[in-house]
Amino acid sequence: MEITHKNSQRIKAFVEACHTIAAHDLLRYSSGNLSWRLDDGLVALSASRVWLGKLTADQVAICNLADGRCVNNKIPTVESGFHLGILRTRPDVNLVLHFQSPFATAVACGNPRDYNFFVIPEIPFYIGKVGIVEYLVPGSSELADAVTSAMAEHNLVILRNHGLVTVGKDFNELLQRAGFFELACQILLCQQNISPLSQSAADDFINRSSAS
Repeated sequence: MEITHKNSQRIKAFVEACHTIAAHDLLRYSSGNLSWRLDDGLVALSASRVWLGKLTADQVAICNLADGRCVNNKIPTVESGFHLGILRTRPDVNLVLHFQSPFATAVACGNPRDYNFFVIPEIPFYIGKVGIVEYLVPGSSELADAVTSAMAEHNLVILRNHGLVTVGKDFNELLQRAGFFELACQILLCQQNISPLSQSAADDFINRSSAS
């Protein structure tokens, strides 16, 4: 399948986005993967085992959203199942990021249900309630199904002992959701006397976000 000029330009932007994600310390080495909805029912995904911080255009897989078939002879990320599943079920978003920033991943390796993540207003406003998926084998269909289901009702999901997944309409929304959640986890792990937002204050931010 021929890639249109518009999609070709977006693939260049995809590569730049991957480099920016790495520059914001949201992943390590070959961890993490990104997908971006293109035109004509296509999706750009980082290829298998690539380093997002060093990604090139030749390391971008182009797949059909409907059936997951790759049209440019690349092997997409092993987590393509949940990337495509989320994009199918969430027409309101265009990007999916699986990331492993240090503090948020540390929380994912403990018991995330012990934490109130609403320690800064940006969490209820930009993210809302955070979902949790119990540990399942990376790359498995079981994980893909569980993450897709959880992301139907959340903008960010913790994968126990694995990392995080978030979504966005555009790159800025995606990046700030990942970055603000990392900041909240850093606060939770580094500050002994935590005073989260009151439930009424958190609900107010959630309602304001829904109305915007």
